[in-house]
Amino acid sequence: MASSVFSPLFSSLRLPAPGSRSPPAPHAVSLTENTVPRPAPLVAVASHRRELVLGAALSALLSRAPLPAEAREVEVGTYLPPALSKPGFVFFRATPKDTPALRAGNVQPYEFILPPSWKQTRVANILSGNYCQPKCAEPWVEVKFEDEKQGKVQVVASPLIRLTNRPTATIEDIGSPERLIASLGPFVTGNTFDSDELIDTNVEKIGDQTYYSYVLETPLALTGSHNLAKATAKGNTVVLFVASANDKQWSSSQKVLKAIVDSFQV
Repeated sequence: MASSVFSPLFSSLRLPAPGSRSPPAPHAVSLTENTVPRPAPLVAVASHRRELVLGAALSALLSRAPLPAEAREVEVGTYLPPALSKPGFVFFRATPKDTPALRAGNVQPYEFILPPSWKQTRVANILSGNYCQPKCAEPWVEVKFEDEKQGKVQVVASPLIRLTNRPTATIEDIGSPERLIASLGPFVTGNTFDSDELIDTNVEKIGDQTYYSYVLETPLALTGSHNLAKATAKGNTVVLFVASANDKQWSSSQKVLKAIVDSFQV
């Protein structure tokens, strides 16, 4: 019978069959030329199926163990400075150490405010753009933050070449707010975008930079049924900032989410 990778682990847990005798200790075994080797104890040939069940049970037990301290997400208020422009919030400004795209120079540093209770969450490597820098052809996620009671935000970057053939184009060069969100809407919702979900748009000029802002009601979105977004183009990239919430979060935190989105700048 084929052996199992779980055999060494569980051999000490097995009990001998009723009525059987425990095998002698290794040092007590003495074989002569006329001695027929004893068959392996029943416990040594336990079924592969039983070992897999035990292995699954152990894995489930270990998976419930607490994460090591260094792997726990911490509230941003413990390490980000207070936002001078908005009391009760903290200030986040991205630097090259934060993302592969910032290190590659494909995205210019961006900034926004957050409530101090929010936590930064990990971005999966396949979504981070880490595998395609410095020449990504598709949008990627820069950073993500969330609070289970208020919602979540994320920064999505898209190469200009995906939206226009004009290098270093402005957001006005790409087109109207409606045209831009038609291209990037799925990256707001996490799945699909319907123009009927667009409730409101706004165009704002901050210095030399133009921003398009959006209010979306997206009942089928993976990100949440309520989404606020703000986009601009700088260098060779369009940067999209998205705040999302479900119905329960939205009812109590829409003002907070709006303040976060309004603060976004590149």
